[in-house]
Amino acid sequence: MPTNPWGEPLEIERKFLVSSLPEDLEKYPHSELIQAYINASPVIRIRKDRDRCELTVKGSGLLSHEELNLPLTEEAYLHLLEKHEGKVIEKTRYRIPFGDLTIELDLFHGFLEGKILAEVEFPDEDAALSFIPPGWFKEDVTYDPAWHNAVMAYS
Repeated sequence: MPTNPWGEPLEIERKFLVSSLPEDLEKYPHSELIQAYINASPVIRIRKDRDRCELTVKGSGLLSHEELNLPLTEEAYLHLLEKHEGKVIEKTRYRIPFGDLTIELDLFHGFLEGKILAEVEFPDEDAALSFIPPGWFKEDVTYDPAWHNAVMAYS
C-alpha cells in the first residue's frame, strides 16, 4: 500500500452520484458530521463526528492524495471552527458494507440539502480503477473537483 511522507497510507477513493438510495438505509451505521475548512490549498479541514474531532491536511490529487489526520480536543475544534473559511458542511454519513469495501454515503444538509454523494476508499489504485460499482450508483465524479467537499464549501 502506498504511503504519504508521514508513513500513513495514501487516501485512494472514488466518488459517485447515486440514482437511488439503498433500501433500509437506517439499518446501516451512520453519524452526523460537521466539517469546515481553514484553508483551501492545501486543504486543511476540521471535522466533528460524534465525540471525535480531527484536523485533516490533504495533498493535491483527485483519485489519490496524501492525507494526514490529527486528533483534536473539542475545545481546539471549536476554537478552529471560529476561524473557518467558506461554509460549514453538515451531512449524515452512512457506512454500507460492499464486499471487502465500505461505501460512505453522504446525505448533505443545510446549504447543500438534497445533494447525495457516495465515496469508496481502496487499498491501491489498481483496485480503485477496476472497481465495479453497485447498480444504484450513477455518475463517477472522482475527477470532477466540483464534487469535492472543500470546493463545495467555498462555492
